[in-house]
Amino acid sequence: MSPKIHLVAVEDSADALGADVARSLKQLDASIALTGVGGARMKSLGVQSDVDVGGLAILGLFDGLRALGRVQKAVVELADDVQKHRPDSVVLIDSWGLMWRLARELKQRGFPGRIIKLVGPQVWATRPGRAKILANWCDHLLCLHDFEQPFYAGTGLPTTVIGNPAIGRQSLGDRQHYRARQEIPETTPVVGLLLGSRTSELKRVGPALIDAARLVCAQHPTAHVLCLPAPSVRDQVEEAASRWDFNHIIAQPDDDPADVMAAMDLALSCSGTVTTELAEQGVPVITGYKLGWLSWALARLFLLRTKYISLINVAANREVIPEFVQTRLTPGNLATAAHHLLTDANARNTQRAQQFDAIAKLRGAGDESTATRAATAILSDLRQAS
Repeated sequence: MSPKIHLVAVEDSADALGADVARSLKQLDASIALTGVGGARMKSLGVQSDVDVGGLAILGLFDGLRALGRVQKAVVELADDVQKHRPDSVVLIDSWGLMWRLARELKQRGFPGRIIKLVGPQVWATRPGRAKILANWCDHLLCLHDFEQPFYAGTGLPTTVIGNPAIGRQSLGDRQHYRARQEIPETTPVVGLLLGSRTSELKRVGPALIDAARLVCAQHPTAHVLCLPAPSVRDQVEEAASRWDFNHIIAQPDDDPADVMAAMDLALSCSGTVTTELAEQGVPVITGYKLGWLSWALARLFLLRTKYISLINVAANREVIPEFVQTRLTPGNLATAAHHLLTDANARNTQRAQQFDAIAKLRGAGDESTATRAATAILSDLRQAS
């Protein structure tokens, strides 16, 4: 019989990874039956469901607590959907708070298939106890980095390192082509603006990034701000942009994101997967983040185990990408860092080279993509379990 695999993703980045894995699974075994829950990318490959996962991209401890009722309802709906399709394996992609609860629900219902977690919680950064929780309810973890594996030693949970999905997902963009389309001369400074993929990030991080872009344009009157919205918040970004009083371009849905990024001379970005994607395109990044104050206080006092929020910096073990978090996330701080990079070609080139060095560490051994490694591990897990 053909294997049946069910993929579950509720966030934009998880949808992108889920689509890549679905494509790789089909390439490895064309007979595979794929079902699941995801966004537009997964739906375009035929992986779709009637389950509504809107509003489940939760940021922060107290945001999660406020949304707990919605999460618990979604867990039941998603578990019902899994049981309806009766897959041999269910692959739960990212979204720690929702997915471990879904894994627990499936185990408690006696789900007979394999439960695979694709992307583990950042135990290397905060709350290492989550490794034991994951081991209780999942059968296999596909983790992104080799420095995660020691946290699962002794838990009994098998782990497979697949590399970072942001590495190699996009081809190198065509800087000249995109600039020519937008009629931007090569000598014109282009500052990227990436405001996050969640509404809460737009509210907490977005204002500082936008005001920093405004300051940069005041210092560099010929500069253009090139905003690349995440699909999940495009409408909100476009509405906000209607009030911006500085030179800006909003990338369109049919623009190649790689081309858009490659056209940038530097980027002001909300912390997240996109910072690694920017670095891979050779764009010097300045990043920031902000949580609710109670969440931040708890994180600083009890949870955080790393100095950095950017994966590039974690891999490099130093601040390659300038980071501005909480009280340091101000328009002035961001604009000062941007001004330095815009006026110092050596600084841009040095940061670009250091970002590439960190990417090499994140890529992992071998030439296969993260999605191919993940698909291979999923099929191997299924064979070994049968």
